[in-house]
Amino acid sequence: MDQLGKCEANYVALTPLTFLKRASSVYANRTSIIYENTRFTWRQTYERCCRLASSLLSLNILKNDVISVLAPNIPAMYEMHFAVPMAGAVLNTINTRLDAKNVATILRHSEAKVFFVDYQYVPLAREALRLLMVDSQQNQTSQSPSAAPESFIPLVIVIDDVDSPKGVRLGELEYEQLIHMGNPRFVPTEIQDEWDPISLNYTSGTTSEPKGVVYSHRGAYLSTLSLILGWEMGSEPVYLWSLPMFHCNGWTFTWGVAARGGTNVCLRNTTAYDMYRNIASHKVTHMCCAPIVFNILIEAKPHERREFTSTVQVLTGGAPPPASLLEKMELLRFRVTHAYGLTEATGPALVCEWQAKWNNLPRESQAKLKARQGISVLTLADVDVKNMKTMTSVPHDGKTMGEIVLRGSSIMKGYIKDPETTSKAFKNGWFITGDVGVIHPDGYLEIKDRSKDIIISGGENISSVELESVLYRHPRVLEAAVVAMPHPRWGESPCAFLAVRENEVGRKDDVKEADIIAFCRKNLPHFMVPKKVEFLPELPKTSTGKIQKFQLRALAKAFQITDTKEVPQHYEDQVLALSRL
Repeated sequence: MDQLGKCEANYVALTPLTFLKRASSVYANRTSIIYENTRFTWRQTYERCCRLASSLLSLNILKNDVISVLAPNIPAMYEMHFAVPMAGAVLNTINTRLDAKNVATILRHSEAKVFFVDYQYVPLAREALRLLMVDSQQNQTSQSPSAAPESFIPLVIVIDDVDSPKGVRLGELEYEQLIHMGNPRFVPTEIQDEWDPISLNYTSGTTSEPKGVVYSHRGAYLSTLSLILGWEMGSEPVYLWSLPMFHCNGWTFTWGVAARGGTNVCLRNTTAYDMYRNIASHKVTHMCCAPIVFNILIEAKPHERREFTSTVQVLTGGAPPPASLLEKMELLRFRVTHAYGLTEATGPALVCEWQAKWNNLPRESQAKLKARQGISVLTLADVDVKNMKTMTSVPHDGKTMGEIVLRGSSIMKGYIKDPETTSKAFKNGWFITGDVGVIHPDGYLEIKDRSKDIIISGGENISSVELESVLYRHPRVLEAAVVAMPHPRWGESPCAFLAVRENEVGRKDDVKEADIIAFCRKNLPHFMVPKKVEFLPELPKTSTGKIQKFQLRALAKAFQITDTKEVPQHYEDQVLALSRL
């Protein structure tokens, strides 16, 4: 046995780039991309990616150079997921909801050589580049005359709208020009080492400064396979891009749709009208989204909706969706599968795999089961919930909380230029997620909170997620977040921040704090009932739609429960300021 070795016939580096080459051969004439009036086949998509990759090399792009892109879910964004690594470079998709300062920070930190910008984001990019230039000039001024000046100003290429060109320019080059100039018979750079980087994704910075997470070709390939298997995505899916491709490379479905020979329905805007219109027109079978999109679909006005008869499979992640929200989605013909993941795990790491025996349960019971995060994807070697002090596993009782830890090939390579933080993330052979959860007797995992968000009140651990799920069952609650608030007797107590729906006459102020507290008393143990309820027009969110609890914690810390229950003026000022965000 020891004499048998690797050779080119029996060992090939794993990379998702093989999915596109296969699709161009096996599914050559199938529609690969739909974007308004634009249509491409898989043969055309492969050719366009070859052309773009060859053009990038003509711009002196070298192996592992970073190519950044600021664009919505348009055909160019999809094509770059293949074309950039085909040229041996690393793709960095930038969150379009960031401000210019954050975009400039990413461009500087990643040392991007090329910066693709969709026409819609030219003003944002122009300001980011201005900040980058100012910073570069300041660095040159501060250096000694003999020192070589550091300058990371990337080459800028505008992406005009392929469906209806706008003629917007920022630099000398435009995306379709590169496609036209490129070689359609270009032979992609062969991946020799599957551990080579394929993409660079920056975290949304909910708990700290954004960090650059590096994915390998191997990790991206295996994560893609595990998700299309775990979600049971069949051949020829019609996939609606309601999840940003900049978010963990679209949870790897940028590559996964090619693997299944499916159709990508691209969306510039995730409005209720655009989503319903595309679902009905193109018979969409699959989509991914954060729970915040559920509200967009559920709250859609009659003129924004379209009738469709088939069921749409929805994979959701992010904040655990309350059971009441899942029930409403099911009634609209959206079959929801819940997943759990994070940028460092190449997107979803756990999927709530459905069991046939659950079909006979009442709808409410089914919704509660679906709200669990489930079991590990196939490419994870192991997942566990551990006591971080002893590193022992918690019992599978659905009650004992610990920290969720992961291990497997889909975990990131590490944080770029940050070995110290990388080292802290990996402990005793595990990736430490920072999320708190339990494991049920059937082996399914359920998140209870971020470790920093657990509320300890009089020695009792209160899960903010559990409390929020009850609040979402109130018919008028649109958004809910619970954080710790100082309490003179118990140390901490729950404080709820809510955004509510309008009533029949368009008012929101008829929902009172006493109504919410009374509702909670009927549905929760007394110690879990919020001691304070605050109403905001909208809860503050990150650029990826996650509620920014650190802002709410700052508000909650501004006062304490007292006998007079007076709220200091500076607290009211903070609420007013937050409502203007």
